[in-house]
Amino acid sequence: MKRYLIRRLLEVIPTTFGIILLTFLLFHVVGGSPAQVVLGKNATKEAIAAFDAKYGYDKPLFIGSPDWKDSQFCHYVGALAKGDMGISTEHQRPVADVLKEGVGASLMLTVPILIGGSILGVGLALLCAAWRGGKWDRSILVFSTILMSVNYVIWVLSGQFLLAFRLHLFPIWGFESAFYLVLPVCIGIFSGLGRDVRFFRAVILDEVYKPYVRTAQAKGLPGWRIMLIHVFRNSLLPILTYISLSIPFLFTGSLLLESFFGIPGLGNISINAINSSDMAVVRAVVVLGALLYQAVQLVTDLCYARLDPRIRLN
Repeated sequence: MKRYLIRRLLEVIPTTFGIILLTFLLFHVVGGSPAQVVLGKNATKEAIAAFDAKYGYDKPLFIGSPDWKDSQFCHYVGALAKGDMGISTEHQRPVADVLKEGVGASLMLTVPILIGGSILGVGLALLCAAWRGGKWDRSILVFSTILMSVNYVIWVLSGQFLLAFRLHLFPIWGFESAFYLVLPVCIGIFSGLGRDVRFFRAVILDEVYKPYVRTAQAKGLPGWRIMLIHVFRNSLLPILTYISLSIPFLFTGSLLLESFFGIPGLGNISINAINSSDMAVVRAVVVLGALLYQAVQLVTDLCYARLDPRIRLN
């Protein structure tokens, strides 16, 4: 396990460097002049030169002269190594400070959606597998298909209009307390429930028809024990993989929720940064999202060996 962990951590280094290099190319080379993006096409040469000098865009991209370290890329990598993500052109503050203000609200939104959606999806999938072929199984499948057929934005707008505007059950905008997150969390869980239930049901049914289940039934074990102890435990690997892969998409999905509900999280900060052409904030969010994906995959791989002793990490 230790050897595998060390090897995976070493693999993260070149992958992270590739992410940083690709992000740098996208925002500094492909994206054009940051000064023109922020100041506009009608900016004077003097204003552009002053902007470039202030934020270091007047330096060479990769190879500085006479010092090779005096380049935009070297300064960018060195700053990231120190935790410095640059200066926000909109807020005139360090990007790290801007992002810290939105971390709490984003976690309060995304963590309940992840946990609540996973528990509810797995629970309904177990019921479908236990009642496979029955009316409840077919009803849940039809309901799941309907949920999958409706666009994510429709759920957001419908929830705001019916539950918040018409019925006044929830606040429609802002973040003054945790109660303001109840409606967006419910929408986040509800919108992804259909996809989750159908996947979890297929995984669990794949285990239901295996020989060890018939052996457990022949021994006279109750059905609930077979489903929860044996079938569910052997279904955890694909379920864990599915949940881990959904975390980055959950991160991007919160962009819409936070934007529609006025929640001052990372998603709302990212949308505002895109609208105001604050490339330093957008670039930092992209890098953090890629690093989050790597961390989730590493933790998932380590969990495999704990869940299934047959797996050996060499």
